[in-house]
Amino acid sequence: MEDLTRTQFIQLTPEDLGEVTSVKDVIASVYAALTEKGYNPVNQIVGYIMSGDPTYITSHKGARAMIMKVERDELVEEMLKAYIKNAGWQLQFKP
Repeated sequence: MEDLTRTQFIQLTPEDLGEVTSVKDVIASVYAALTEKGYNPVNQIVGYIMSGDPTYITSHKGARAMIMKVERDELVEEMLKAYIKNAGWQLQFKP
């Protein structure tokens, strides 16, 4: 029989946990989860960014936990970069 009085450690990689590594991936995953649940993802994400209230984001597929690991200003920065790139504007700085 196993000794249950000793602390057991389990090492998991981010891949084992299904964690997403980039802000871009977080936004895409949260967007997909909100869409699957029938919410307007743009309105919900904007509500979260403006208020900081995580209840704007569904907990479906771990979306709420995922988005809370990213600072809100990082979300805005990533979305603004994508907007500028898609609008064809020239970036004046080196990211």
